Order: sequence, then C-alpha cells, then structure tokens
Amino acid sequence: MKILYVLLMLSLLIVSCKRDHKSDAYGNFESREIIVSALASGQLVNLNIDEGQVVDSGIVVGNIDTTSLMIQKEQLIAKKDAILTKFSNISAQAKTYEEQLKVAKTEKERITKLLKDGAATSQQMDDINGKIKVLEAQIVSVTSQDPGVSKEAVSIDKQIDLIDYQLKNCKIVNPVAGTVLTKYVEQSEVVSIGKPIYKIADLKSMYLRVYISGNQLSTVKIGQKIKVLIDNNSKKMKELEGVVTWISSNAEFTPKIIQTKEERVNLVYAMKVKVINDGSLKIGMPGEVVFE
Repeated sequence: MKILYVLLMLSLLIVSCKRDHKSDAYGNFESREIIVSALASGQLVNLNIDEGQVVDSGIVVGNIDTTSLMIQKEQLIAKKDAILTKFSNISAQAKTYEEQLKVAKTEKERITKLLKDGAATSQQMDDINGKIKVLEAQIVSVTSQDPGVSKEAVSIDKQIDLIDYQLKNCKIVNPVAGTVLTKYVEQSEVVSIGKPIYKIADLKSMYLRVYISGNQLSTVKIGQKIKVLIDNNSKKMKELEGVVTWISSNAEFTPKIIQTKEERVNLVYAMKVKVINDGSLKIGMPGEVVFE
C-alpha cells in the first residue's frame, strides 16, 4: 500500500514538473472593453440591448428624450423666418428708392435741358438735386441694415446647427461590434452627459496578459506566433495559437496572482498575446504560453 502511494505521488510530481517545464509564462485572458456613455442629458426613452447580446457597430441601440431640443429648434426656425422677412422688406424698400432715384435723375436731365433754353428755373434744379441727395441717403441707410440682418441670420443658423448636433447625440450609437458585458442603466431612467450606459467588448479575439522575466525577453518579439494552453480537463490542456502583440518596455514587480517560470524573479515584464476565440475563452480565464 505504501509503495502504491509513493508511486502515485511520484507520478503526480512528474506531471506537475512536466507542466511547469512546458509552460514559459502564465496569466489571465482579457478583452478590449469599451464603456459607452451618454452624450446628452435627459430621460432614456428606449434602450434595446441586454447583457450577453451581440451588437453590430453603427447600430442605434437607444434614444434620449429630445422634446426640449425640438422645441428650441422650432423657435429658432421661426426666428430665422422673421429675420428673412425683415431682410426681404429691406430689399424691397431699397429697390423702391432706387427706382425713385432713376426717375429723379431723368427729371434732372430734362430740367437741365430746359434750363439751357430758359424754360426752367434754378429753383427747379436745386429742388431736383436735393431730392436726389435724399434718395441716395435713404438707399445708403436701408442697405446698411443688410449686414446686421445677415449676421443675425448666420447666428441663428449656427444655433440650429448646435441643436442638430445635440439631437444627434441623443441617439445612442454602438461604436464597435461586440458582446454587451454590463448594462448600467435601464429604460426610462434619467441620464446625464458622461454617465455610463453599457460596457461592450469584441470577444472574437481575446488577449492573454502574461508576465515574463528579463531572461525571457530575448526569446520573444512582437508578431511572434506562440503556443497558448488553457484548461480543457483534468488530464489535458487545450492548445491554441497566439500572436504576441505587445511587450512592456518597463519592468514591474511580480503580481501576487501570477506565477512565473522562475519563482525567484521579483521584476517581470507584461506581455499580451492575441488569441482567436473559438468560444472557449472567457474574460479572467487563466492561460499559459509556450515560446518554443
């Protein structure tokens, strides 16, 4: 019985040693998570997502109430219409004065001829010249209002553009294709600008963050394909292919939850390995890598 127990312990020790020898680094899987926040304030009138749901990028998943913004936009449009009417009146008035000025100038030409023939008086010439000056002054006065009215109309247009931008922000657009991890708010709740609405991540590709010692830096490089191992059952590890996408340039103290090939190592370098998810990888799942 003692011999059997000793053999069993030796076999477990051998398996353990082989496993420690086989793997060069250990870590946990993570994903690139994005927290989608509100870009406007108001009541969340609808939110069509659930945790675990796969959502495509560019899809409108919810809307924030736009009632007050629409009222403001209608007020601005009415104000702009009034300004345009004012502009039209100014233009019409200026044209009236211009027509009167043409008639006055024609009258002046006629009086000039009559004056040469002695059929008109100097008073008539003075009167027509005075009338022409008055009409010219009125035209200048009326047309000088155009720039102010135009600037006012441009200002209204800019305010309408701002309202349109705010209305656009009331639509909650999903930025990336992925799986909804966490939902922070529910429909009918009031949200403010910057308030998190949900967290999403693309789980088609996962990243195994592992830590390696300085001695191992020479054995890996960015873009290198390496073997990734995950728990499959009590007797066998599942093998996947990974690609090194990032290696930290700064050393850090060994995290307590991370094992390393050399237990005496105090400083390690973080490294990320991209792995295509076949459905078996989950956030936080432990993994191992083999460089050779």
